[in-house]
Amino acid sequence: MAYLVIAYPELEKNDFDKIQQYRELNDKLFFKVIAPHFTIVFPVFDKEETEFIEEVKLQAANIERFSFKIKCSTINKDSFSDHYHSFLVPDEGFSSIVKLHDKLYCDKLKDNLRLDIDFIPHIGIGNSLDKYLCKSMVDEWNKTDFLIAGAVTKLTIVKYENDEITEIASINLK
Repeated sequence: MAYLVIAYPELEKNDFDKIQQYRELNDKLFFKVIAPHFTIVFPVFDKEETEFIEEVKLQAANIERFSFKIKCSTINKDSFSDHYHSFLVPDEGFSSIVKLHDKLYCDKLKDNLRLDIDFIPHIGIGNSLDKYLCKSMVDEWNKTDFLIAGAVTKLTIVKYENDEITEIASINLK
């Protein structure tokens, strides 16, 4: 069992539907597990639920909500498996997500921060063991001038166990 912090973005219905339709075909690993999201704190295994929630609430107390705009897709090699992933990465709002991520890892979660892996704010849209298939997914998105605009207004603390997500708390941003 692990605890994570995610941000379900507020999106226009047509953008949400476009992402979900794409994920249904291409995100074999996570489509049935979780809705489109930004992962802010990755799986933490060494904290009790109450301690984890209290720490996240403390660190997020003065974080302001923010908007983002996504205009591109990128490919990423998974550090823990043979999979490749296709991501939607924000152009605007990128730094807000990075700063939020860093803030949540600044105190009691600092030992859980993976400094050996680049943090890339993203919404996952596809994955495959075939890197060229993931590259074609990225190319499919990037061949047009798409724009997905949204906002992050709250954080959701979840428990991840047996390929299931259970929401255990939420924090509204200022």
